[in-house]
Amino acid sequence: MASEGREGEHPSVTLFRRYLRIRTVQPEPDYGAAVAFLEERGRQLGLGCQKVEVAPGRVVTILTWPGTNPRLSSILLNSHTDVVPVFKEHWSHDPFEAFKDAEGYIYARGTQDMKCVSIQYLEAVRRLKAEGHHFPRTIHLTFVPDEEVGGHQGMALFVERPEFQALRAGFALDEGLANPSDAFTVFYSERSTWWVRVLSTGKPGHGSRFVEDTAVEKLHKVMSSILAFREKERQRLQSNPHLKAGAVTSVNLTKLEGGVAYNVVPATISAIFDFRVAPDVDLKAFEEQLQGWCRAAGEGVTLEFLQMGIPALGFSPMNRTPVLLHDHDERLHEAVFLRGVDIYTRLLPALASMPALPSDG
Repeated sequence: MASEGREGEHPSVTLFRRYLRIRTVQPEPDYGAAVAFLEERGRQLGLGCQKVEVAPGRVVTILTWPGTNPRLSSILLNSHTDVVPVFKEHWSHDPFEAFKDAEGYIYARGTQDMKCVSIQYLEAVRRLKAEGHHFPRTIHLTFVPDEEVGGHQGMALFVERPEFQALRAGFALDEGLANPSDAFTVFYSERSTWWVRVLSTGKPGHGSRFVEDTAVEKLHKVMSSILAFREKERQRLQSNPHLKAGAVTSVNLTKLEGGVAYNVVPATISAIFDFRVAPDVDLKAFEEQLQGWCRAAGEGVTLEFLQMGIPALGFSPMNRTPVLLHDHDERLHEAVFLRGVDIYTRLLPALASMPALPSDG
């Protein structure tokens, strides 16, 4: 069995291994233990802590290091607490033991995706605070649940809450991927996430009548257009073996809202769609296409974009490392992990010291 930390082990590595042992594995993640761990660490670092339950048992933990200029927008460091399932029979070591071998490789689910980044954020903040630094911009660390199952009971709900708006995030960092070469990969042009609400209004009435021009029939027209587009993109992907999923636009209907009673035709009804728009798509033209489908459905059909429009980069500082997220024997070398702490220790001051931008108001 792996010990809590070998003699002479770097304290940051020991903390990382502690976090890896918390079984936040889907489909039954131990979120309570993860939140308690993060809350304790935030208290030790003198950070403000807020817990937002966005769905039953789904808590977003926010740790905050206030800046000296509250007029400036904040820096958001996001990570997720859950990890994907494992097939233990294919692992060399228990995936939740955080075993470290003689070469310094740490084996555990979440070493790359993405508990490493969570602890690197925290350890970089610890170092900077210990050195007495203060920065103009506030730094928020957010730890969200359910990313590995789509985020529908995690970030998707959180961004609609007033607690998220109160963060006033002006720039965000999130996860990236390992890179086997000497280079670090920064993701800036993945598929764009568009969360879109289509709101339809029409004539209400009693459920026993053939009410004309209803909100439902107009919404149905928009849904039919969007789902026909979805099928076209699906077939394009399946018919071309050279295409990867990231090269086409995906869309799924994720939420329907409306109705007041079983026997009342609603005056309003809405549907929320999760679009992942391919990098080569003309975004303005695509938005106009969506607006055109709404106009074609009739009067009273409008489109609302729910995503926050916050500039974000995906970055996990893991070079010279094979990509093993979601794989058997997921692992990370302790030296790579510690170098990541060094990188964030240099990166965060630059981000949190950016002068006022036009977007800061």
